Order: sequence, then C-alpha cells, then structure tokens
Amino acid sequence: MRRAALALGCALALALAGCRTVPEGQAAGPGPSAYLGALMLPSVGPTPYEWNRLPGRVVMVAFFATWCFPCLAELPTLEALQKEYGPQGFQVVLVGLDLEGTLVLEPFANQYALNFPVLVSDEGMQQGRSAFGLIPALPSTFLLDKEGQVAGAWQGVAGHGDISRAVEKLLRR
Repeated sequence: MRRAALALGCALALALAGCRTVPEGQAAGPGPSAYLGALMLPSVGPTPYEWNRLPGRVVMVAFFATWCFPCLAELPTLEALQKEYGPQGFQVVLVGLDLEGTLVLEPFANQYALNFPVLVSDEGMQQGRSAFGLIPALPSTFLLDKEGQVAGAWQGVAGHGDISRAVEKLLRR
C-alpha cells in the first residue's frame, strides 16, 4: 500500500513538473503549411474530421495519451473551449500518442464521444517529434493562429482562463 502511494506521488510529481507555459513567440518553426500538413492523420471516433476546413481557423492541437491522467483531466476544458469558440472559427484537434494507435484510440473516442476530432499519431509523433517541435511532456498543446503559425504552446494542464484569453485574442485578429 505504501509503495503504491509512493509510486502515485512520484507519477503526479513528474506529470506536474512538466506543467508550464511557453511564452508567445518562442514556439517558432516551419511555415503554416507544414503545421497544417502535420495534421493530415487518420481520425477515429464519432466526430468527423475534415482537414481541409482547418485553414483560416484558430486551431488547438493537443497531444495526449489515453493512459495519461493529466490528459484526461484536461478533456472537459477542451470540450468547453470547442463549444464556446467553435462557432467563431476555433477548432480543437486531439492527437493520440498511444503506441497501439487505432486499437486503443478508436474505443476511447467512441466511449467519450468528444465534440472535436481524435487523430491517430504517426511514428515520429509517438517518439516525441512533430512539426510543432519536440513533445517533451503530456499533455502538450499548441495553438495555431488563422495563418497556421504557432502562436502559443503549453506543457501540462493549462487553465481554461489562460487558453480562453489566447483563443479570444487570435479570433479577433
């Protein structure tokens, strides 16, 4: 019992250690087509995914895994953001990094019936590499402006207020 509590405490400490925000402007990288092109991945679950509808929208790309407790804790925030800002041109895209891919992500997406698409990552993403840069912790979230450029990034669980302010600012541009 004591070992289990210690293991859980260590896991939570490691997960929370990755919780930080990357200041705006520090997430520089390739051009917008590379970012949006990186999202041409297979989708699973009941929410349709139309890659060609992303250009011109503010897009939040959230990397997660089904076994990641902080990732699961963030899902209600992502759903609320999609519901609140979706009609204004905002889109959440969840990218699953589970090594089992569709085998695990399909039942997950169907069970949770999220109001945004769930994508299956490629091998490079599963190894922590993406067009957005390294994926050093889970959850890792990137916010793209209407031109497809990274405008913000978060590691760990981000608060609804912080994300809302960033999304509203980008939607007004």
